[in-house]
Amino acid sequence: MTLEDTKAARVEELARAKVNLALHITGQREDGYHMLDSLVVFPEVGDLISVEPAPHLSLQITGEFAAKLQGEPADNLVIKAAQMLAEHVPSASGAQIELDKSLPVAAGIGGGSADAAATLRALAKIWGASPSPADLSKLSLSLGADVPMCLEEKPARIRGIGEIIEPLSGFPSGAIVLVNPLIEVSTPTIFHALEKKDNAPLPEMPAQFESMKALANWLKTCRNDLQKPAISQASEISEVLDLLASQPETLLARMSGSGATCFALVETLQAAQSIASHLQEARENWWIRAARI
Repeated sequence: MTLEDTKAARVEELARAKVNLALHITGQREDGYHMLDSLVVFPEVGDLISVEPAPHLSLQITGEFAAKLQGEPADNLVIKAAQMLAEHVPSASGAQIELDKSLPVAAGIGGGSADAAATLRALAKIWGASPSPADLSKLSLSLGADVPMCLEEKPARIRGIGEIIEPLSGFPSGAIVLVNPLIEVSTPTIFHALEKKDNAPLPEMPAQFESMKALANWLKTCRNDLQKPAISQASEISEVLDLLASQPETLLARMSGSGATCFALVETLQAAQSIASHLQEARENWWIRAARI
């Protein structure tokens, strides 16, 4: 990895949520990893990673869902990402890392992977490192199949186990409502409940989507293969989907990842905020956010 001439004193990176607009499980490798074909986006909502130089690596977790992550710091993917990068950057010393955890955990929106990716981006800046995107992507795969896609935070088609990333150009602007009933679901449990693991890939994708409505119409020909097994484990997901689908502005309602977070695609941020406000009044204990895509 090459070095830059200057190092940043303090860096903040938004670890955006990863939302699977479609998720087809197309197979399973001998090592247990599942093969997928997915369309992902990264709305303007997420955790916040802040880093600054320090003699040693340390992690402080704050925020709404901090209590959910109060295990051993060494087990946190943020610290693992920092340690991995330090091994490959000659100028690495230490860093004080703060994770403001505002995304729910075990929520199907890649929170831990997004945090790890944001940590890599931030530390590369304060340590004066300039790894190529390909090098950083290859390194980050060891942290988990979702981490490479979270590095770029751009709309993309994802294949393989998550390492084949095809950025999508000309993606329409719009907004999204994210809703989690604050129940945690186990990804391994959901995959275990999946009856068929060699499903068809995504249908042929247009060269570009002219609008959010066109995107939603195409997505209606797709699926989230984990949605049905997730509902079998957590029936609250059906309630979330029904409420989102019943809103007049909703173009498409579906679950993301292995759940329990669900989303509604809409054309404008104003529409998303209107839905979020309406649902929050009805379900004040749910986690609900509106954001641009």
